[in-house]
Amino acid sequence: MITGRTATRAAPSLLKTRHYHFAFRPATPYAARRQSHFLRSLALVTAVVSAATTYQWLNGDFKLIQDVHADAPAASSDQPSLAEIVFEKAIKPKNATKAQTRDQISSQHLQVRKSWENPGVWSWGANDGKVVAPDATQTLIRNPKWSSYFNGKLLRDMKISRTFGAAISENGDLIQWGSDFSKENKDPVVTLKGKNLKSIVLSKDRVLALSGNGEVFSLSASQEEQLTGPKVTESSWIPGFSSISSVSYRNITPKELGVREKITQLAGGLEHALLLTSSGRVFASASGSSDYPAKGQMGIPGLTWFTRPKGAYDAPLEIQALHGFKIAQVAAGDNHSVALDRQGRVFTWGDNQRGQLGIGETSQETTIFESPTMVPVTKMYAGTSQTPVVTKVFAGGNTTFFTVDATRIASAQDADDPRSRALIGRVSSDVWACGHGIWGQLGNGRWTHVQALPTKIAPFSGLFEYDEKARKSVPIRMRDISVGANHVAATMNNVTYVEATDATNENDTNWGADVLFFGNNEFFQLGTGKRNNVVTPTYINSLDRSSEVKEGKRAKGEVHRFHATPMAQVKHDGRWVKFEQRVVCGRGVTAVYSGV
Repeated sequence: MITGRTATRAAPSLLKTRHYHFAFRPATPYAARRQSHFLRSLALVTAVVSAATTYQWLNGDFKLIQDVHADAPAASSDQPSLAEIVFEKAIKPKNATKAQTRDQISSQHLQVRKSWENPGVWSWGANDGKVVAPDATQTLIRNPKWSSYFNGKLLRDMKISRTFGAAISENGDLIQWGSDFSKENKDPVVTLKGKNLKSIVLSKDRVLALSGNGEVFSLSASQEEQLTGPKVTESSWIPGFSSISSVSYRNITPKELGVREKITQLAGGLEHALLLTSSGRVFASASGSSDYPAKGQMGIPGLTWFTRPKGAYDAPLEIQALHGFKIAQVAAGDNHSVALDRQGRVFTWGDNQRGQLGIGETSQETTIFESPTMVPVTKMYAGTSQTPVVTKVFAGGNTTFFTVDATRIASAQDADDPRSRALIGRVSSDVWACGHGIWGQLGNGRWTHVQALPTKIAPFSGLFEYDEKARKSVPIRMRDISVGANHVAATMNNVTYVEATDATNENDTNWGADVLFFGNNEFFQLGTGKRNNVVTPTYINSLDRSSEVKEGKRAKGEVHRFHATPMAQVKHDGRWVKFEQRVVCGRGVTAVYSGV
C-alpha cells in the first residue's frame, strides 16, 4: 500500500522567517513580506496596549494590570501563584554587524547570500547512474549534496536523467557525465564546443541542444559513440579553412524555415522532440536511437518507421494540424506532446493511457491520439463566472500541468451584492494537472491511476499577496514546474526581494521564491530526507544546513525551508553577472543549479 505525507501549514515564526500579509489575502505559506512589517506590527500593538492602560488608569480599574506585573503572592491552598512571565531572548547578537544580524534573523537572507557567494549545483536522489554524485559510492543520495565539479560555476541550462546528465556552461559549451556517458570518466566532460548553446533536452539515449542562432544539434549520450561515430566538416572563422569535428553529432535544424524564422524552443520525451519556431510553427523529430516514435507523439497521423519520408530518420517534420495557430510554448512527456498558442488555447496529442492529454473520456477505442486535440479548458470553469486563459504548460513522464489566469466576469448574483460586484475584473491564477498520479505527482492530495480531465491543485490556486511596490494585492503565479518521470518541483512566482544593501536598515532582509515538491520518493528525489511518497506539495529544508548552523547560529534541530534565489545582478569572480537558482527534476533525480 502506498502512503504519503501530507504537508501541513504551520504558522511562520516571526523571528525566523519572513512574514505574510493576512490583511489583504487568504492565509497562505506562499506569500511573503518584508521584515519591517514585524516592526510596524509591534508598534501598533504597543500603541493599543498603551491606550488601554491609560483608559483603565483614568477609570480606577488598574488592578488587573497591576496584578500581572506585581510580584507573585505567596502560594496558598486557595490561591495558586501566578505563572512567571518568560520573555523570548533578543535574536540580535550583541555587537553584531549588520550582515550578521540579517543572517541570524532570516534564514532566507542567509540562503540568498550563500547562493551569490558560491554558485554551483546541489543534487540528490538515485546515484546508481553516477549522475547525482559521480565520486560517491552510495547508490542513493538522501539529502542535497554539493557538486565539487560545478563549484563556483554558472550554467545556461541543465537536464538530468538517472544514468546520464548534460549541462551548458556559461560560455555555451556542452558538458556531459553519468554511467551511460562513460563508465571510466567520473567527472563531467566538455563535449560539443563552440556552438553557443542555450538550452538542451534529453531523450532515452541522446541529447538535443539549441544554439543561440536557432540551430539544433543531436548527439549521443555515449562518449564512445561520440568518438567513434562519423564526424562532420566544420567551417572555420578563417576564410577558406575547415576542420573535422572532435565529436560525432548531427545538425537537425529544419530546412523549411523562412528567411528570418528560427527555432526558439525545444521540448523532448523519450523518443521524440518538439521544435518551436519564431513564427509559431511546430516541428517534430525522432530523438531516440533505438526506437522510432509509435504512440502518436509526433502529431502526424499515419507516421511510422515505414511510412516516414526518405532521408534521415530524425529529420524534423512540421505538424500540419497546428498550421495556422501561432504556438507560443511546447512541452513533452515521455510519449505525449503539448502546445499552447498565443491566445491561450492548449492542444495535446500522443499517448493517453493515463489521461495525460487532459481531454476526458472519449469514444475512441485506442489510447493513442495521432493528431492534436484541443483541451476543453472552458469546461473546467463552467458555472464559476470566470473566463480562463492558459498561460503556461509543463509536462513530464505521464503527467501534464497547465497554469491558468481566470478573470472574474459579471454574473446574476452581482446585482444584489456590492461585494461580489467589486470582484469583477479580478484575475486569479490557478494550476491544473492531469494524467498519472498514483505516486502523488498530480499534487492534488489524491492517489490517482488515471486523471482524464484536469484537476485543480488547490495549494497553488487562487492565491494572492500584497505587493508593496505595486501597492495592491496581486495573484501568486507559477514561475516554473519541473516534471520528472514521477515527481515534481514547483517554483512559485511570489514577490521576492533582493535589494537589501549596506545602506538599508539591518532588519531589511532578502528572500527568494517558494519551492514545493511532491510525487514519488522512492530514491529520495524529493529531498525530504525520507522515502515516503508525497501527495500534497511540501517544502524541503534549506540545502546548506551546515551554513545554517555555523553562520546563522541556529540549533541543529531548527528547520528552515528552501527558497530559490531569484534573478539578480551579482558580482562574481570580479565581474557583474545576472543569475538565479533553478530546480530540475529527472528520472529519480533532482538538482538545483545557478543559471544565467
